[in-house]
Amino acid sequence: MGRQMKLGLSMVQNGTHLAAWRHPGSPLGGALDFKLWKRMAQAAEAAKIHFMFWADGAAVRINAKSDDDLSYNGRIEQFEPTTLMAAISAVTERIGLIATASTTYNEPYTVARKFASLDYLSEGRVGWNVVTSWSEQEAVNFNRDKHLDHSVRYRRAEEFFDVVLGLWDSWEDDAFLRDREGGRYFDPAKMHVLAHKGEHFSVRGPLNIARPVQGYPVIAQAGSSEPGQDLAARTADLVYTAQQNLAEAQAFYASVKGRLAAYGRSPDDMLVMPGAMIVVGETDEAARDKLAELEALIHPKIGMGILERTVGDLSAYPVDGPVPDLTGDGPVKSISGKTLRLAREQGLTIRQLYTRLSGGSGHYQIVGSAKTIVDEMEAWFLGGGCDGFNMMLPYYPDGLEDVLRLVVPELQRRGLFRTEYEGRTLRENLGLRRPAHHTGVPRSTRAG
Repeated sequence: MGRQMKLGLSMVQNGTHLAAWRHPGSPLGGALDFKLWKRMAQAAEAAKIHFMFWADGAAVRINAKSDDDLSYNGRIEQFEPTTLMAAISAVTERIGLIATASTTYNEPYTVARKFASLDYLSEGRVGWNVVTSWSEQEAVNFNRDKHLDHSVRYRRAEEFFDVVLGLWDSWEDDAFLRDREGGRYFDPAKMHVLAHKGEHFSVRGPLNIARPVQGYPVIAQAGSSEPGQDLAARTADLVYTAQQNLAEAQAFYASVKGRLAAYGRSPDDMLVMPGAMIVVGETDEAARDKLAELEALIHPKIGMGILERTVGDLSAYPVDGPVPDLTGDGPVKSISGKTLRLAREQGLTIRQLYTRLSGGSGHYQIVGSAKTIVDEMEAWFLGGGCDGFNMMLPYYPDGLEDVLRLVVPELQRRGLFRTEYEGRTLRENLGLRRPAHHTGVPRSTRAG
């Protein structure tokens, strides 16, 4: 059997599309309805999806000019994702679960302990999405008047990551003897106290839980900027990225994988999985009608808010006029630049741009029948643009169930996606090696 795609599901509150909560097929209050999440997780597992993925921020991360403007947004309430992962792990057996924990507003010991615990609860099915927070809204929730500078956030992230790995290596895999007869619980020669002192953190250790089931939980990383790519090349098993066309995807794929050798890693040590919002119908026309139905539900106050947090405040410009020539220094630099380039290349008006962004949040959109969608996914996969996709669903549960019912079987028919899980852990199912325990190796030079 030839190379096959990896498929994840990027899960966002009521769905990826910002008008999802207004769709008549979307249950009101679905963001906090665990019965719905359980149903979706079990359906995804039955379809052999590799993982569910939760991006996250510890704030209401919405730029709104007033509370009145804010009140139109459906992305206010959401589960803390590691809590949700723990619950879902108890009602599933094979599907992976990956969630964000920011290196900007957390402590390494807390993150290391939490994800090690989740790895045991799930029997080796979790991953940590390593991000640096980007929003001012998070800063003011964590004892700061303003956000840390970009360069400081990345230096902190590098050190944070090293400390977490060091804590996961507090114990060798066979350190715990649990010898009832002799009375010794662990082998002291196999305990390793980190004793880290650095620019941002001072952490002694050891971690008060055994080494994770997977050695390290799967490491995901979402930055596409130059520092983000460097961090991914050193740390990531899986890269989640936003690319708008195959040429961009090919360039990013070559760039980030080309950095791996400098860290003693091979291209097979990392999976690149772009986000793509998928709207599928029985026919191309039916799919376009589904998207048009959602787009008609976008409130203008929501649309302008999307642009403000993506490319900057455009409220001074005519909404049906062209997108102005800005510098691309929005809150998330990699997305801001790509978004403005897309608007210029396609001659979009401000309204057209926010309509486009309301769907995939700056990610690629694929709309059509299962054949149309799989043709495009296959072109990216076989054309050197990705190792698979982090699929984004427009609304729940129908948007997810349509993809599982129509797209996944077409991928399987073409031999592009598996029909059974290969192993028990997320690393096994993604084809990623289990990292060996490291003792006395400078973490800045570790592979993986």
